[in-house]
Amino acid sequence: MPDAADGPCTGAPCARCATPLYQLEGVVRRHGERTVLDVPRLDIPAGGITGVVGPNGGGKSTLLRLLALLDAPSQGVLRFAGEVVGPVSAARTADLRRSVTLLLQEPYLLRRSVYENVAYGLSVRGVRDARNVVRGALELVALDPDMFLRRRWFELSGGEAQRVALAARLALAPRVLLMDEPTASLDEDSAVRIADAARAVAARGTTVIVVSHDRDWLEPLASRILTVRRGRVEG
Repeated sequence: MPDAADGPCTGAPCARCATPLYQLEGVVRRHGERTVLDVPRLDIPAGGITGVVGPNGGGKSTLLRLLALLDAPSQGVLRFAGEVVGPVSAARTADLRRSVTLLLQEPYLLRRSVYENVAYGLSVRGVRDARNVVRGALELVALDPDMFLRRRWFELSGGEAQRVALAARLALAPRVLLMDEPTASLDEDSAVRIADAARAVAARGTTVIVVSHDRDWLEPLASRILTVRRGRVEG
């Protein structure tokens, strides 16, 4: 880890920051008596795009929720940026969670305009004038701000809604962007636009982790692909 005098790590790969962004050691996640994830060791470096594939029920979503710091291991140690992550209710875990954002398969939008949807997270964080940030986030997902800022949530196609949901997360400039089946049921153009946005934010230093069943879409995008099946992680 960098010395404190050198300033905080940005999340982008650098010579002075050799510690993986995520380190899972002996991590087990149980639902009741059933073990749904068992990871003896997994390191995920800062930066780049990591893909996650595997059959339904294999543990992909469970892994993603751990990486989003929304769930805690039932057993073992999860480190984020060198820090051991404590209970999900802990103040420090909540603080770390602000560095991570998760895009779900089904986009959830507020019943408001596109601008209000993308600006919402910023307003919660105390940003009063978010116009330039919102415009930049929409441009990242290839939605023309002049055409979309005033549109209401019900005026969007499925692909447009998913891209607005992604823009809302990109507006926060997250250290980590997690995406769970972001192209499911989308048209080809929207899938291409989401891949382009992922590449763009990864180039800026954001660590991108994507769960997808669409290997034809994922393989050209990700520099590393993990396979999760029967609760085990390979790759």
